[in-house]
Amino acid sequence: MAKNFKRLQAKMPPGAHARAEVKADKMIREMALDELRAARDLTQELLAKRLHVRQSAVSKLERRTDMYVSTLHDMIKAMGGSLEIRAVFPEGSVRINQFSRLPHLSSARLRSFVSLKKA
Repeated sequence: MAKNFKRLQAKMPPGAHARAEVKADKMIREMALDELRAARDLTQELLAKRLHVRQSAVSKLERRTDMYVSTLHDMIKAMGGSLEIRAVFPEGSVRINQFSRLPHLSSARLRSFVSLKKA
């Protein structure tokens, strides 16, 4: 029988509870595209419809380790967000603004990009 999570959490030592919260916060702040899509309760099919591509194109994009900034921008926009790129240095971070006015990536260009072999 499943145990109530709140009861298990209450039995955790304070140090373990704090470590678990830090780990959970990090997991929320850092996600792969497929995890982000799932966390936003979106299916590949729905995202594909929003991007005007096939579901297989979304699947391929989620597995890529390299893509155009405009492609990533369109995916994030289709999920309801906006893309912000930052350079992080020991003394602070800087928002890179040259990508703020990206042209919309056409469906044909997105499909052709997805069909390119991984480098």
